[in-house]
Amino acid sequence: MEGQRQTMMGNQAITQGALEAGVRVAAGYPGTPSSEIIQNLAGAADEHGLYVEWSINEKVSLEVAAAASLAGLRSLCAMKQNGVNVASDFLLHLAGSGIRAGMVLVHCDDPGALSSVNEGESRHFARMLELPLLEPSDFQEAKDMTKWAFELSEEISNVVMLRSVTRLSHASGGVVPGTIPQAQGKAHFDHHGTLLDKGHGPVSSSPVVYKHRLQQEKLKRAVELFEDSPFNSYTGPEAPELLVITSSICNLYVKEALALLDASGRVGVLKLGTTWPLPPKLLQHNLGRCGQVLVVEEVIPFLEENVKIAAAEMAGEIGAKRFFGKRDGTIPAQGELNPDIVLGALADILNLPYQARPPEYDLLAQEAAPQATQDRDLAFCPGCPHRASFWSLKGALALDARDGFICGDIGCYSLAMRPTGYGMLKTLLAMGSGAGMASGFGQLGRFGMDQPVMAVSGDSTFYHAVIPALINAVHQKSPMSLVVLDNSGTAMTGFQPHPGTEANALGQPVPPVDIEAICRSLGAEVTVCDPFDLEATQAAALALLADQSTAKVLILRQLCALSPQRKGTKPYDVQVDPEKCLGDQCGCNRLCTRVFGCPGLAWEKQSGKARIDEVICAGCGVCASVCPQGAIIKSERA
Repeated sequence: MEGQRQTMMGNQAITQGALEAGVRVAAGYPGTPSSEIIQNLAGAADEHGLYVEWSINEKVSLEVAAAASLAGLRSLCAMKQNGVNVASDFLLHLAGSGIRAGMVLVHCDDPGALSSVNEGESRHFARMLELPLLEPSDFQEAKDMTKWAFELSEEISNVVMLRSVTRLSHASGGVVPGTIPQAQGKAHFDHHGTLLDKGHGPVSSSPVVYKHRLQQEKLKRAVELFEDSPFNSYTGPEAPELLVITSSICNLYVKEALALLDASGRVGVLKLGTTWPLPPKLLQHNLGRCGQVLVVEEVIPFLEENVKIAAAEMAGEIGAKRFFGKRDGTIPAQGELNPDIVLGALADILNLPYQARPPEYDLLAQEAAPQATQDRDLAFCPGCPHRASFWSLKGALALDARDGFICGDIGCYSLAMRPTGYGMLKTLLAMGSGAGMASGFGQLGRFGMDQPVMAVSGDSTFYHAVIPALINAVHQKSPMSLVVLDNSGTAMTGFQPHPGTEANALGQPVPPVDIEAICRSLGAEVTVCDPFDLEATQAAALALLADQSTAKVLILRQLCALSPQRKGTKPYDVQVDPEKCLGDQCGCNRLCTRVFGCPGLAWEKQSGKARIDEVICAGCGVCASVCPQGAIIKSERA
């Protein structure tokens, strides 16, 4: 409710700020930790008159948002750090051409790679493309700064980048919401002026040198506004022993560490919300406070290096400084930070004794851990069709016996690089790169390579980035096989719709774009199987491996066990016949629990038998096809 403090997740606070700014159009591609921003805006679309979409990829989502801005409507685009790489081609041009109505690019980084295959930085795009960068440090600021970002965007007629991180996007805190204005204004793209008329002419980054100079002038205007920004603040003594410069969620880590050390009287903290370009007057005033500076940030030393450049330029006024941070190893340059890491750095610099916890605690924790937790690797969910798919692909490659391998891709099925997926993925890089690399491997027969190659892709990833790679493979006659693991939604990030589903982000019916039809239209041979049918799937995979003359596609289609359509339903009742289960005496060496590894299967040490955990079993029945003794029995539910 307006004016009353309430608890919001960081992404929800960003959504609230956008609504208070009068956003009209929002687009994105799902990617943790950013996904909830578009989901929340889609949920508010009817009430506030918005258009919201999940686009086919991040580049297209940025283009959709840019179109709205050029037609006079405030717009937002959201993505994770990897998505900025995908969108950067268009973003480079848009930064040069400029925008009209306020436009904000929210990019959510994932330090520690908690939900990613890398912890790549997106901040450097702001410096490279000469766009202003904002970084909220708490939940209220996430809301307020998002709203201000639209105003800043219109002030400088350019995109503004707003960066969040996982611990801000997915944590929760107090936020006081403001007024959400009524939707107003008609979309109209004015294109009748000259090329140099930024408000009424055609949109382009040409003439390049003139537009580049104009872009840099816009950036200088942003710096002027940053000097007095309420999102930059200093706390601490006038002449501290140490100045900490920090931003984003790291500001909360610094606060907690200083409180635990009781060192607030010795340390000053300059919290920056406007991290590129740095405001030089503000920086000079605060760097002049003392001779020692610690920079605390995630992940790479982006802020640290920019501060050092500024300090070198103003050395005549502020004198020499000693810097601590990632460059000298005081703070690690990889992984997430936390209060303990920051506390350790501060204690070392200030020569303060501190023990995070007594050694006795660690000993007790180690003793209790085996009793309190079950040792289990990351695993596919019970009833996941990907487990069945990789089981069949593993068998097919083994029977083929030519040392074939699978190039992987981004999605839930990335787990197939781990034991839970039988270690089947041998490459795992960017979205779409599995098919692209398989296309390349397929051309190496002329150099003596005789290993068959497969690629796997999810359905959402297929639309996002695999289609160009498949076109290339077909056109170049590359002997590779593409296996599309179609579970009918963007399962990894929360079942957001994609071009293959029958409803869009607003819940409206839309025509699905059929993967099989796309592949056939390109000239690829296509086979469709249910991965839960292990025999048919393995036979289809073997047929693909046997004939590697051209690019072929195998679509393994089965709903995700957690999808809205299947959640809470079980196709089969599954149980273990204890009379048939031979346990350790079976020649399978506990194939069901040790190798197949579905969490719905449990091993009882006392009885020496396998059993079904009925609480988490999804009832797919695949394990009944795995047991060589026929001890696992499935029966259709009435």
